[in-house]
Amino acid sequence: MTDDRDMLVGAVRTLARERIAPRAAEVDRTAEFPWDAVELLRQNDVFALAFPEEYGGTGTGFLTHLRAVEELSWADATVGLVLAVQGLGGLPVLLAGTEEQKHAYVPRWATGEWIAAYALTEPAAGSDAQALGTRARRDGADWVLDGTKRFITNAGVAHTYVVFARAEAGITAFLVEATDPGFSVGRIEPKMGIKGSTTGELLMDGCRIPGHRLIGAEGEGFRIAMRVLDRSRPGIAAQALGIGQAALDYALGYAAERVAFGKPIAEQQGIQFMLADMGTKLEGARGLLYRVANMLDDGVDGPELTKLSAMCKLACSDAAMDVTTDAVQILGGYGYIQEYPVERMMRDAKITQIYEGTNQIQRVVIARELLRDVTR
Repeated sequence: MTDDRDMLVGAVRTLARERIAPRAAEVDRTAEFPWDAVELLRQNDVFALAFPEEYGGTGTGFLTHLRAVEELSWADATVGLVLAVQGLGGLPVLLAGTEEQKHAYVPRWATGEWIAAYALTEPAAGSDAQALGTRARRDGADWVLDGTKRFITNAGVAHTYVVFARAEAGITAFLVEATDPGFSVGRIEPKMGIKGSTTGELLMDGCRIPGHRLIGAEGEGFRIAMRVLDRSRPGIAAQALGIGQAALDYALGYAAERVAFGKPIAEQQGIQFMLADMGTKLEGARGLLYRVANMLDDGVDGPELTKLSAMCKLACSDAAMDVTTDAVQILGGYGYIQEYPVERMMRDAKITQIYEGTNQIQRVVIARELLRDVTR
């Protein structure tokens, strides 16, 4: 990392700890989208970290962006997700869009003027993305989309959605704007964690969009989606890492102050071993995440990126779940009540093992790539 990039991450850390962390419990309690945090990210050019300089971003690369997601997630997993999904929603255009699309949309995402979303999952097509049933047909110069998307992050708050639909030539990617005719938002899901983030249903009933909003070529959508996931899974890994680190930090402080049997519980070997394991899991996962970030900054693509991206998502999210569970255990009864933040962190951590591909799917991907190396 250069000094300038370290300074950017340090500025995000200060913003997260001083302005965002104090609101995290309230965001969780009210389950309201944190527009005040979005405004802070806008005012401090944090959204720009996800985008290249030529389109209005900072151009500081994946590692800086992922470290910022980690810092925001330390304060509030919901806000970390806002930044991660802004990058996710822009990736299809950056990877496969036209120059006209990039200049029209990316600067608005980079300033945070527009919130982005990514719509792949459907009621009957989650892990099996190729089973999606949303349809797209040409009608003159336009495209018309019909179908339903489910579990879409930023549903109802996003200005743009990258929607994957089945056209005559196969799965195809489209840019849909929230104001397009025939597009609406259905049910917003009540959730166990990341409660301030909206997760909902998108309804397309004769949704008409102009032809120039096709991303890439017709039939290239599945390939685009998989390339995006190779680059977006590290964002969820960074979110998980931030959650886990926050839980460890809180557990360390608590263990140093909580007295039992006449001395701080941090002096009990059983607690020490738990803390040691928690720190080791997080540090190992962090090394893998940062390795993948450096690969992305170096322009690495293909099977090796696919394998290591899946590995870092698996390692970071499993570590976050283990660490937050142990943090609750270290706090005992206090860990189980809402007055203390580790129960929220434990609930928030769980989703990181599920979205952007469940950890069972990550293991399938990893094993496939490992076996591919053997059979070549």
